[in-house]
Amino acid sequence: MPCTVLTICLLFLGFQQCASDECVDPLVSGLYASAFWASSRYNFLYSANFAKLYGSSGWSPSPRDRQPWLQVNLGMKYRLRAIATQGTFNSYDWVTKYMILYGDRPDSWTPYIMQGGNSTLPGNWNYYQVKRNVFHYAFTAKHIRLLPLAWNTENGGKIGVRLELFGCPYDSSVLQYNGDDSVIYMYPEKRSRTLRDHIAVNFKTLEQDGLLLHSEGIQGDLFTLELKKGRLYLHISLGSSVLHKIDGRITLTAGSLLDNLHWHYVTIKRHGRQVNLTVDSQTVTAICKGDFTHLDLDSQMYVGGVIEPNLPHLPTTPNFRGCLENVFINDINQPKSLNFHPGNIDIIAICTRPRMFVKFKFRSWDYTGLLMFTRFADNLGALELGLSEGQINVTIFQPGNKKIQFAAGYRLNDGYWHSVDLAARDNLLTLTIDEEEASPLKITNPFTIRTGDRYFFGGCPKTNNTIRKCETKLNRFHGCMQHIFIDNEQLDIDIILQRQWGRYAELLLGTCGITDRCTPNPCEHEGRCIQSWDDFICLCENTGYKGEVCHMSVYKESCEAYRLSGKYWSGNYTIDPDLSGPLRPYEVYCKMKSYKAWTVIMHDRVDGTKVSGSSIDQPYIGDVNYWNASWDEVTALANTSMYCEQWIDYSCYKSRLLNTPNGRPFSYWIGRNNESHYYWGGTFREVQKCGCAVNQTCVDPKFQCNCDADYRQWFSDKGYLDFRDHLPVRKLVIGDTNRTGSQAQFTVGPLRCHGDRNIWNTIAFTKPTYITFPTLRPGTTIDISFHFKTYRGNCVFLENSDDHLKNFIRVELNTTQNLALVFMVGDGILNVTLHSPVPLNDNEWHFVQAELNVKVARIKVDYQPWAVKRFPGQTFVTMQFTHPLLVGAANRTLRPFLGCLRGLRINGAPFDLEGKVNEAQGIRRNCTGQCLNATIPCRNSGQCIEGYASYTCDCNNTAFDGFYCHKDIGAFFEIGSWLRYNVRKKPVSDEAAWANWIDPHYDNFSLGYNDTADDIEFSFSTVHTPAVLLYISSFVQDYIAVILKNDGRVDLRYKLGLITHKYQLTHRNLADGFPHYVNITRHNRTIKTQVLTVGDIDYEIQRHNAPGFIGCISGVRYNVYAPLKALFRPNETDPPVTTQGYVSESNCGAFPPILGYVPWEVDPWFTGIGEFKCQKWKIRMIEYYFIRIFFHINCNTTFMFKSKI
Repeated sequence: MPCTVLTICLLFLGFQQCASDECVDPLVSGLYASAFWASSRYNFLYSANFAKLYGSSGWSPSPRDRQPWLQVNLGMKYRLRAIATQGTFNSYDWVTKYMILYGDRPDSWTPYIMQGGNSTLPGNWNYYQVKRNVFHYAFTAKHIRLLPLAWNTENGGKIGVRLELFGCPYDSSVLQYNGDDSVIYMYPEKRSRTLRDHIAVNFKTLEQDGLLLHSEGIQGDLFTLELKKGRLYLHISLGSSVLHKIDGRITLTAGSLLDNLHWHYVTIKRHGRQVNLTVDSQTVTAICKGDFTHLDLDSQMYVGGVIEPNLPHLPTTPNFRGCLENVFINDINQPKSLNFHPGNIDIIAICTRPRMFVKFKFRSWDYTGLLMFTRFADNLGALELGLSEGQINVTIFQPGNKKIQFAAGYRLNDGYWHSVDLAARDNLLTLTIDEEEASPLKITNPFTIRTGDRYFFGGCPKTNNTIRKCETKLNRFHGCMQHIFIDNEQLDIDIILQRQWGRYAELLLGTCGITDRCTPNPCEHEGRCIQSWDDFICLCENTGYKGEVCHMSVYKESCEAYRLSGKYWSGNYTIDPDLSGPLRPYEVYCKMKSYKAWTVIMHDRVDGTKVSGSSIDQPYIGDVNYWNASWDEVTALANTSMYCEQWIDYSCYKSRLLNTPNGRPFSYWIGRNNESHYYWGGTFREVQKCGCAVNQTCVDPKFQCNCDADYRQWFSDKGYLDFRDHLPVRKLVIGDTNRTGSQAQFTVGPLRCHGDRNIWNTIAFTKPTYITFPTLRPGTTIDISFHFKTYRGNCVFLENSDDHLKNFIRVELNTTQNLALVFMVGDGILNVTLHSPVPLNDNEWHFVQAELNVKVARIKVDYQPWAVKRFPGQTFVTMQFTHPLLVGAANRTLRPFLGCLRGLRINGAPFDLEGKVNEAQGIRRNCTGQCLNATIPCRNSGQCIEGYASYTCDCNNTAFDGFYCHKDIGAFFEIGSWLRYNVRKKPVSDEAAWANWIDPHYDNFSLGYNDTADDIEFSFSTVHTPAVLLYISSFVQDYIAVILKNDGRVDLRYKLGLITHKYQLTHRNLADGFPHYVNITRHNRTIKTQVLTVGDIDYEIQRHNAPGFIGCISGVRYNVYAPLKALFRPNETDPPVTTQGYVSESNCGAFPPILGYVPWEVDPWFTGIGEFKCQKWKIRMIEYYFIRIFFHINCNTTFMFKSKI
């Protein structure tokens, strides 16, 4: 052990030196020219040693270099944090994409893989600006190699690189293990008892299995770190007890393909029961089982393996074989491949032999690919060795004969190393997979072997040589190869290529860049991940989810959502209350009504449960197990519903229930959050009563439950529990059935809920403002949905970002028809924009859905198709926001939203918009606006138009004017004057009338009026009689007339067909000079009206019109036509109005408003104080009252007449 102790001290000092540095030192600027190597150079002025950041030149390779690279020898091992690049000084030469390899030796490389499996780093966009890439996890290396992948080609541009690396020195001591040795670390005080642990170790190996660390304690404590199938497993237990049936062991798993002979960095941190395991950049977290918080280990920890006299290794795990570096236990330190991308290699053989021996190792994710091809000498055929559907396929081609084909192996595309050993001679071929010599595949078909002069590995080159041509239908191989043997001689690739015994294309030499894109599983909701060399796909069948990563639920969130989508029939439906959230979908019964949908969930206590022998100290506990759903899933449904109820029934025979009025309850029920409740169905919450106490029907008035009377006969207490926040019922506790003769039976009904709180969770933004929610933590996938309506054409709905807007996501309306999802989550600012064929600021509800993941970004509105932006393979999405989520505006550019939002969900979680209501800041509940409770409502049937912050009145279909439709439009008629309003200028043909009756929308035809109803109103004042106040006639001589007779009475005349109907509206004299208001309404009787006129009238009516009307008329309206308004407030160039004589605008016939005059200080149209004084004078001087007279006649006509004196 003295040597081991010395090693511990040296490594510990090195760790302290590195840990004390901030690790951002520039490492390249101080190097000598000899530290820079390159595959080639353009000329002397572009040599590798000029590749320093801010240098006067830069490195450029030769144009003939097929695989250029720039390499830097740092001289010693460093921990690297970042890299910065520039183009060649004062040129058009710069690299736009590149790849980084690193290693301890210049002939063994590890590719730097970013999160998401992407190995491509973004480069420069001009020659002078510095592009800095920070590594998402630090790694150690002595040598760095940069591989340009794309560069500027405009204006004669080429590859140009200047670079700098940032990091700090890293002292390293390495222990090599061969599987039969171990290091034992003795705890300082013979044992270890810790509340916190911090353990770190670096390792590299070619073996899939091996023990790294192991220690145990006599109380069942355990700490084991091991490799299994290329993955790292941490087994930890803070204590176990067989007596108390406590198994405290948990297992954390991280990493994949860790047997690639690359350095991997492992950190384990524990605080109490929480454990974090980090491998490279992947971190997993778990909570230890049990109540223990200390890790108690005895005497020692094994490092690299367990070697004891009677135990050469752990029973299930072999000792480690490989290298360990810098093993730290609570701050105490313990002690060649090919990469096909895809590509091919062509190896020239020396001579022809009658036998063939080929052996190599490979690893890949692809289902198909060419492994090896060789053409026999003397035109005897060829042999193809390929990967197909995860098997090794061997095909022998012979001229004139049928090809020989067979397969061996199973699922060899699993990413692990597999060995292939092929031996062949005439009429015999043997294939051995993974050195399973006991079961090789042997073929004894007749064929002849004469080895050719070329072997092709990985693919066939493009060549016109038909004699030596490599022919295959297989794809090029994506993966890694090593340990290639031909005729029992191992091939040194470097020597073969230097001596030109072979050729290659599109290869990375000295490294294996395979990446496991399915670990951790990027597919959500238990979707199955399948990967290739550079991408992955998710299979979502039978998961209940869809999309590229199985994120979006295929089901609705509630029965209410199904009803709103058009499902009106009752039955079994599958719902997913949290949609894309972690809870799984489940089946419920939906009872559909026209106005609501009930969700019904059954369970195992519906039929009743008998109880006996229980006491208050040892009660019977009846769990309620809901069908098809877990407790969390049922709770989620209740939480999102508008209303829930559950029937509960306790039948008793000498068994008390709540022990009312003041005793300790014998029985109770447990609901949400495991809270106990001491009230029963049919009563108010938390009052310790039963329903009979509320109804005053208890069998004994001294008690507040029937069962509390404790009678020897059967009674029951039952009713609905309907406080949603306490439901659903989880357990019933029954505690008074142990006395002689005591019996009880309880029944719990199904959970019944209706409504969806999130769908109608609505707010209105009436001022430029925003609301905040906690920062989003969506991981790599986010989906957003909400409803909106607005009249603005440029606004932001929501945004979440970091401090510097280098990481953000935003949903916005950037024009009236363009809806956009804008984001910057790893590769610059991107957006996906949906162009709507119709404006989206039409003040109508629109439904928005958006999704962003590593595969795609998309957005849609209503029923329009998705707008989609697909990402290239190996894309990584990081949504690391720091600011709160803003709803209603953006962070930097405010661009406020004015309108209504409802039903906001992000990743399935509903957001309580109504909880953010603040009237003072302009955030109002619901979307009803001010029209519902307007201080001054729109007058005279004016339509109220919401404006979020205010409202306006639409007076188009009224006879009035003004901001509130409160200003009369009237006229004074002199003797002999009249006004005519033409609805139609020519009669309607019988064909058109019939077509309109069959289909009112036929050929966009309209009669121009409603011939089944009349709505007439006006006011007048006069002292002259007789007169025709109003006359409406048609081309078929039907008419309506309002006549002022000689004695001042008002008559109504209706002629519908051959019969004229006469009605006297009042017996009083209305020709008294005061304003009078007339309103006539008719329904369900046909009349064809054409002309509203006081001329060309029927003879019977004309005799009442001498000398004509002299006086004032105001507010004249027939259905939607207002003739006086058309005359004095025309909205067209040629209004259909004709006058004769002198007709002037005047409100002398205006009837005083029932709701009073609009105060001048709130009237935007008010022009002078004199008008207001005049109106006040009128109110003071004129007193009035109303008389309403209703007539019901055989043509279903109702008249309302108002008279003022």
